[in-house]
Amino acid sequence: MLLLQRHLQQHPLTRANGGFFQYPHAYPPIHRQRNVSCRAQAIASRTQRIMESISVSGEVGGAGGAYSYNALKRLDQSWSNICSAQRDVQEPKKVVSTFPDMFSQPDLANKEVETFDVLVCGGTLGIFIATALSCKGLRVGIVERNILKGREQEWNISRKELLELVEVGILTEDDIEQAIAAMFNPNRCGFEGKGEIWVEDILNLGVSPVKLIEIVKKRFDTLGGVIFEGYGVSNICIYRDAAVLRLAEGKILSSHLIIDAMGNFSPWSQLIRHAKKPDGVCLVVGSCARGFKNNSTSDVIFSSSAVKRVGESEVQYFWEAFPAGSGPMDRTTYMFTYVDPQPGCPKLEELLEDYWDLMPNYQGVSLDNLEILRVIFGIFPTYRDSPLPAAFDRVLQFGDASGIQSPVSFGGFGSLTRHLARLSTGIHEAIIDDLLDSYHLSLLNPYMPNLSASWLFQRAMSAKKQSNVSPDFISELLCANFQSMQRLGDPVLRPFLQDVIQFGPLVKTLGLVMITKPQIIPSIFKQVGIPVLLDWSGHFFMLGYYTFLSTLVDPVVRPLLNSFPTMMKYKWKRQLDAWKYGAGLDYAL
Repeated sequence: MLLLQRHLQQHPLTRANGGFFQYPHAYPPIHRQRNVSCRAQAIASRTQRIMESISVSGEVGGAGGAYSYNALKRLDQSWSNICSAQRDVQEPKKVVSTFPDMFSQPDLANKEVETFDVLVCGGTLGIFIATALSCKGLRVGIVERNILKGREQEWNISRKELLELVEVGILTEDDIEQAIAAMFNPNRCGFEGKGEIWVEDILNLGVSPVKLIEIVKKRFDTLGGVIFEGYGVSNICIYRDAAVLRLAEGKILSSHLIIDAMGNFSPWSQLIRHAKKPDGVCLVVGSCARGFKNNSTSDVIFSSSAVKRVGESEVQYFWEAFPAGSGPMDRTTYMFTYVDPQPGCPKLEELLEDYWDLMPNYQGVSLDNLEILRVIFGIFPTYRDSPLPAAFDRVLQFGDASGIQSPVSFGGFGSLTRHLARLSTGIHEAIIDDLLDSYHLSLLNPYMPNLSASWLFQRAMSAKKQSNVSPDFISELLCANFQSMQRLGDPVLRPFLQDVIQFGPLVKTLGLVMITKPQIIPSIFKQVGIPVLLDWSGHFFMLGYYTFLSTLVDPVVRPLLNSFPTMMKYKWKRQLDAWKYGAGLDYAL
């Protein structure tokens, strides 16, 4: 792998709008052409030059699993389609067919059908729910269009969240130690020119997805699970007693339940939403590079001082950085921003061009002295109406496909660990009790006011055109909130840093901010708007209501559950879970 400095000396970079992403081949010098049009086409952006100086290994499924420049251009095209005014999307009923009869194999012209209790479509994160259900004695199959393996780029997470996987039974503590590639402390929350706070043991572990998924995959195999690698999903036929999955390669599988774990861009969840544009999107770019001498701490979040104009849009940049496990001087840095998907939004390659300019100053390094190991990028759409209820019998969205992740996060692994025990238990009970209609499955993806309340934070962190607020308002607001949470202590600060919103800590934080920084209140109204605040007020009230119900009603109802009839017991257990998780009370220090 060539040092970037040597590459730049051999092939000077030219600034241009366009492309972005990861590792290709050495890019040859550009020779002068008499034809101006051909010459313009030959000139590569700095992003393209950097990415094509890096050799690419195999790409895998899941967010962040592709690194090539071609993959970047494809994702930018998808992002442009999302931002466009109209999108042509096939109706769900053409992909999912429902039949009132019992499933009969002769209906399939005597084709061989393999039968399961559960089929999970999408294996990168689906392997976790599949293994959890296998631990409960169910026969589970996974359908993955690629080879089921983790990406090279590490996931950063807290040990507390990893231990959730041990409690569910799919990993041991020794497995976790084997998967941890890096550990780092302390962890900073910084706001350029305004202040910073430091915490310990928050998102301070770098976990190797390659090792972690390999460990879980072996566990799944020993439990009798079956993986169909290299198979694409064609359609589903839903019968009264089974869901039949037809694969693009002609194979037919039958199960009691199909779990959609195909991520943010799951074709099923997109079709169920009827091509609706996301309500917000987090755009992420970054790199893992070698050459950082000071590399022992991490940034949970760092905000740039002011809003910046990119193309036709205003954006507020945020940063995250942490040591990588591939070497003592290897470091991952992300730059991200929140936008409304509208025509004129910046492309990922445009953000990368800014990233190469801004990252060296942010990290106190020279780009010439870094060896870029890989370039990272992603699009993370979020919807207000999340989690996504079941639209069909015997089909359930899971993980990012359901929208269960926080609208201010750009990764679903932490959310998965938090909800895995609740969902695996609920799914198992739904199968055992034969409660697999869309109504009972929707109780597994219920309304959660703490998730809906998080929308205010994404709106507050999104730059707006003509919002009539100071360019540094977002950074000032964040600094005021974080300093208030620090003053209120760990019971307030730590849940928030792990995307858990609780009523008591939220009330205390808002109260302290209003007392200590009353001058920013008018700007909050200008930034987010009255309609958003009114909508948020309803979720805020429900957050308090769910806290009350989970704290005072749950202890009264729970001892009576075993005396209830089967269906009533199932409904009440799901309701108690909704109160608990919807109020953030599943989180404990």
